[in-house]
Amino acid sequence: MLLRGISLQSLSPKPHFYALFSLSPLCTTPHSEHSNDAVFNVSALIKQPDWQNNINLKALVSHSNPQFVSRIISLHSRDHVPLCVDFFKWVCKQSTYCYDTESRIQLLYLLASDNSYGIMHKVLVWLIKECCTSQDDLLKLMGAVEDMRENVGFRINYPCYSALLMCLAKLDMGSVSFLVFKRMSEDGFVAGGIDYRTVVNALCKNGFVQAAEMFVSRVLKLGFPLDVYIHTSLVLGNCRAGEIGDAYKVFDLMSEKDGCGVNSATYSILMHGLCEARRLDEALKLKEEMCVKGCHPSTRTYTVLIKATCDKGLIDKALILLDEMIKKGCKPNAHTYTILVDMLCKEGKIEEANGMFRKMLKDGINPGNVTYNALINCYCKEGLVVSAFELLGVMERRQCKPNIRTYNELIEGLCVIGTPYKAMELLRKVVNNGLFPTQVTFNILIVGFCRAGQIEMAFKILHSMSSIGIATDRFSYTVLVDSLCKMGRLELAGFFLGLMIKKGIFIDEVALTALVHGYCKAGKIRSALMLFEEMVKDRCLTSPHTFNVFLDVLGKEVKLVEQNAILGKMLKHGLVPSVVTYTIMVDGLCRAGDIEASLEMIELMERDSCPPNIYTYTIIIGSLCQSGKSNQAFEIVRTMFHKGCRANDQIYFALLTAMTRKMGCANRDDFIFTKMDIFHAFRFFDKIREYGGHAFDVYKFLITGLCRTGRISEGDIFIQEMVKYGLIPDSDICSCAITHLCKSGEYTRSLEWIKRFNAYGSFPFFACYSTVIVGLQSEGRFEEADWLITDLMRSAGVEDRNAVSPYIDFLVNGEGPYQSLELLNLLEQFGHNERPIV
Repeated sequence: MLLRGISLQSLSPKPHFYALFSLSPLCTTPHSEHSNDAVFNVSALIKQPDWQNNINLKALVSHSNPQFVSRIISLHSRDHVPLCVDFFKWVCKQSTYCYDTESRIQLLYLLASDNSYGIMHKVLVWLIKECCTSQDDLLKLMGAVEDMRENVGFRINYPCYSALLMCLAKLDMGSVSFLVFKRMSEDGFVAGGIDYRTVVNALCKNGFVQAAEMFVSRVLKLGFPLDVYIHTSLVLGNCRAGEIGDAYKVFDLMSEKDGCGVNSATYSILMHGLCEARRLDEALKLKEEMCVKGCHPSTRTYTVLIKATCDKGLIDKALILLDEMIKKGCKPNAHTYTILVDMLCKEGKIEEANGMFRKMLKDGINPGNVTYNALINCYCKEGLVVSAFELLGVMERRQCKPNIRTYNELIEGLCVIGTPYKAMELLRKVVNNGLFPTQVTFNILIVGFCRAGQIEMAFKILHSMSSIGIATDRFSYTVLVDSLCKMGRLELAGFFLGLMIKKGIFIDEVALTALVHGYCKAGKIRSALMLFEEMVKDRCLTSPHTFNVFLDVLGKEVKLVEQNAILGKMLKHGLVPSVVTYTIMVDGLCRAGDIEASLEMIELMERDSCPPNIYTYTIIIGSLCQSGKSNQAFEIVRTMFHKGCRANDQIYFALLTAMTRKMGCANRDDFIFTKMDIFHAFRFFDKIREYGGHAFDVYKFLITGLCRTGRISEGDIFIQEMVKYGLIPDSDICSCAITHLCKSGEYTRSLEWIKRFNAYGSFPFFACYSTVIVGLQSEGRFEEADWLITDLMRSAGVEDRNAVSPYIDFLVNGEGPYQSLELLNLLEQFGHNERPIV
């Protein structure tokens, strides 16, 4: 067998899978009732000069399935082999039919059944090279070849074997390459020097040094020289095996007078090994030594070092290396730039990452999927979906086909801004583009709908995963369990936990803690304690989070003795209290009215190197204000500001309420803003500034509070005040004012306010723009809506408006449950051997 020792059952093509494609409505031959005419028309067209650019030909084969293509190839298989091979390649790349690996393999089967072996050999070399980026695709192809060997007697030739060995080496599949080499010898083919070198390299890439050395001894016996390529492979093998000392020995042997010498690739590989072993300083010294010995660092050398410095978070050092390589005339490649773009994105430096991306384009380097995906992910995490879709448009226009990960990032971005139905609509585009959602795609959607409170839709998506044949994992269920527990639907949460057990999915600490929290929230403390005791017994608690759940419940019920008992159990379990733990304890003491003890707890936090955070300060300041100790509360505020911690709205609200106590108790957050005089707001502003608070934060608190309660004019007084002192209103302030106007249907005033904010240099959130645009369109005011769309793109920093324009209507206009359910039903056709039409 080709892959002796490896199960081919999972690799060989399954007949029912190919039947799925033949049943598809999209896979019918053009003009199926006149299929013979279509075959002969296409056959005639491909004989014409420049047939690849023939518009009529493209129209005829646009949805052609493998059976149709096979019939055309069979007509020319004897006399025009090169033409058949070219047509095979062209169809796979040009047809709108989804010619993925499985479809191409199906076409191979059809050619084999027609005994078109001459074409198959040439096509197979091309397909092997096409699979050089995916282990899964190559294994599927190899499984099909093995199946055809056993069932129809097809044998691959030497060029196929040689191409296969190179592809296996490229994909780090050393053990498989050895088995293929063995089969090649058994089939009577004499291996050349390049084949031996390829197998040595493949084995070394997997760290199989001993096996590689045995192969090297065979190379010597056959009289082939041990050149720099083989030695460099051995350096690589030792590095991959973690034997840096042995790698140095081979390197030194190469460097001797009668040695084969070292080149930049050898240096780069050894540096990479040092970097992997976290010996970056030695790698940098080796680079200097390399230069001294007259061996110039290559792009790969610098890229290895830049990657290592980025991995250690040394972004400044990485940028210095980039400048050095450019000064030395060594041009960065796509991989170099991608590493830097990715690192800058992870650091949250969007502008710098975008600048690096533009530099990449300026240098004439075409970014690949990884580069675009890194930037799109960065934009989506920040909620900048318009910019993310601009990149998608740029990507498509530059002929870089988005992959499923690209769409996963965009789907998650739409869920982040609270539009999961939009994310479902984007899924339609995914399937239209010949891609199919993965487990990750569905999990993102489940999270998005759960966060939006659309739990029923999340259920439907989970069900669709099973219907389509995509495995549900721990993450899929844990998100649902957590959401159900928060909603108090404990029986259903328990049902899903039971499903997890039935499916053999490990129930982790997160899911169990969610259930504990749900029991506590529902007042079922006994059930929560029983589950908690089991978790302690099984030692599945790795963090203080579950203990914190009980501490919080007991603290809210002012059961301090029981709370201390749980804390003792937590310490006995070997877990260190976190800032959350301490904050819960502070809250419990405050509820018990023991303010002094809570202040002592804060001092203990400082001594234990676990300083209080904003939530700790919120609790203690709120308690002091409620106890009528506003002066003491302001002193805590002064300390908080001194430590660089900025106040939140809850702290400001507690302080403002304390200052205006004579107005009565505030039962809801906006009560104080409804009743207070503007004089109190100015007085509050002055006092916070006196104690060291940030002017911007206080302005924002007052403006949003006033606008939220409909006091837009008074909010505007503070907006003008802050602008007067050089402070620019942020998106929260803009959106708060405009949202209130939109709720009242005042789209004219909303538009005026957006223009005013634009003049200040500030812009509302995307959702705000969408509401106003849709409102204007509903009133038939399309020109104003178009102006606002242009302004939306400007606010998002869109540079290529043509790239994002096709997506604006999709982003702005709402989609509802009906469209999403329709799409899920279409996707579920896959579970019934049908390809969905979308």
